[in-house]
Amino acid sequence: MSEYNHLSIKEWALEDRPREKLISKGISSLSDAELLAILIGSGSSKESAVDLSKKILKDCNNNLNELGKKSIADLKKRYHGVGDAKAISIVAALELGRRRKIDGFYEKPKIRTSSDVFDLMQPILGDIPHEEFWILLLNRSNTVITKFKISQGGISGTIIDVRLILKPAIDNLASSIILCHNHPSGNTLPSNADENITKKISDSADIMDIKVIDHIIVIDKSYFSFADEGKM
Repeated sequence: MSEYNHLSIKEWALEDRPREKLISKGISSLSDAELLAILIGSGSSKESAVDLSKKILKDCNNNLNELGKKSIADLKKRYHGVGDAKAISIVAALELGRRRKIDGFYEKPKIRTSSDVFDLMQPILGDIPHEEFWILLLNRSNTVITKFKISQGGISGTIIDVRLILKPAIDNLASSIILCHNHPSGNTLPSNADENITKKISDSADIMDIKVIDHIIVIDKSYFSFADEGKM
């Protein structure tokens, strides 16, 4: 057991306090728990901010992606000393990290394989608790022109309007499109509804001389490609 367990962070040696450690040794020297402790600022009457952070991370299998799935209500309900302010700080910081990863694609990516689509869309769709349907618009060289969120639904489905898909494709002079949505359940296999909407969109796009080249179902660490599985 650490000699610091019953001390507040202010009573720790200077070199062991997360903020001071960051300044003196650099941000890479801090553990995930220490970074989280800086975010929440203080612990409770029973434990320091670092100990509280370690407990939160342990419950998430020390996985920041798992922590990113926690809601404000989850954090407040489970952890003594975590109120609105601390929970909001954690959720906001992880959302910034997610958006930073998305913005990392500063050059328009070129799609060569289904894994390229997964790499692009996983930060957007991989760990959200509800279903969203997106499209990627591509030019003739399979470079992504832009991406659009078409609809957002509940945990088991979302409503897709073919007209909402074809309009941005036509407006942006896209040569082809890729359909993307997530399964919050963690099951990558397509449902009958997934297969039906894929065919409906493909048939409608063909009329406009736009090719639907794939439909990707995204979960946290994996995906299903209609094209790879011969379903296109």
